[in-house]
Amino acid sequence: QWVYNILEKKAEADRIVHENPDPSNGFVLVPDLKWNQNQLDDLYLIALVHRREIKSLRDLTAEHLPLLRNVLQEGKEAIAKRFGVPGSQLRIYLHYQPSYQHLHVHFTALGYDAPGSSVERAHLLADVIDNLATDSSYYQKRALTFPLRADEPLFKKFQEAGKV
Repeated sequence: QWVYNILEKKAEADRIVHENPDPSNGFVLVPDLKWNQNQLDDLYLIALVHRREIKSLRDLTAEHLPLLRNVLQEGKEAIAKRFGVPGSQLRIYLHYQPSYQHLHVHFTALGYDAPGSSVERAHLLADVIDNLATDSSYYQKRALTFPLRADEPLFKKFQEAGKV
């Protein structure tokens, strides 16, 4: 609901850094709640796409390339304009598994070791775009590894199935 409240401007409208209102290829860029916006060393923003049917990386196909390219290009431009940080100094990625089921893209300062920015969980947006341009169903077919904490329900399901 938090995501939908932002997209509908019922909450945090004053925090929006950039918005592309297009219902198919648009998104809202907001500072992540973990970033206090006082320094750029730990810059952290989130792009929330307007399309509600895209839950995670697994849902993406070549059809979504215009959306993903918009997020990449417009997100970098908005951050450079507002905060003076060039795109070359950003890490731009998606999590798999995501922390919530609505497609969102993380923009962090390159030098910031943000939670979940490691290779086990983060998929660089530029790589995602390249993979989908090569094979539209890449993320439906590919095995994706990801870490799980021992207290997560999914981990317990793997244990029950004898997979851990």
